[in-house]
Amino acid sequence: MSHEHPEHPQYVVAHLHRALAEDPRTAEQGVRVTIRGTDVYLTGEVASAARRDALTVVVQEQLPGVTVHNDVHVVDSRDPGTSVEELR
Repeated sequence: MSHEHPEHPQYVVAHLHRALAEDPRTAEQGVRVTIRGTDVYLTGEVASAARRDALTVVVQEQLPGVTVHNDVHVVDSRDPGTSVEELR
């Protein structure tokens, strides 16, 4: 990371995991964080686009100046019984 974040990458990853879990905008524990140089990669699944977008914001607040690659997918969290499958 930059001179502002001299910690080993595994400590920075742990810090980001904690921030993503504790921030009410994200409250995510299942997102994977990987750091390569000054780039942060996010992968996993969340329930909404707003939450996915908030992940990027939280990371940028924690580590200003990093490039965030948000590859988190939005999954449909509706009850499977709410849609009717039509068989023909």
